Amino acid sequence: VHHTAVGTHGATEVHPTAIIDPDAELGTGVRVGPWAIVGPRVRIGDGTKVGPRVLIEKDTTIGEGCWLANGAVLGTDPQDLKYQGEPSTLTIGDRTVVREFATLNRGTSASGCTVVGTDCLLMTYAHLAHD
Repeated sequence: VHHTAVGTHGATEVHPTAIIDPDAELGTGVRVGPWAIVGPRVRIGDGTKVGPRVLIEKDTTIGEGCWLANGAVLGTDPQDLKYQGEPSTLTIGDRTVVREFATLNRGTSASGCTVVGTDCLLMTYAHLAHD
């Protein structure tokens, strides 16, 4: 699927090898790199850059003007024994940078949410576990 939209942040561009779930929402000016995967119920804000091989698994909201670097993994199940598959989310604020191979999990409890604020920098190999 190739998405194209034009807005104040320019055209949305999705590399032909990227996989975008039909239930995902991409803002204007979003760029999705090679081999990236954007799963169901993912919303990506205007002007955000999704690098090569980034995985955004599901139930994740990403703000405007963010940068997700090569190999980052977001919105995956929390690594906690009490998690039993309940619905949970991950929310990332505007202008946040997630560097290479960082991992950000969803919350652990029903309707639980992991929240990253605005203007944050998560360095290479960081692990933001849950809640």
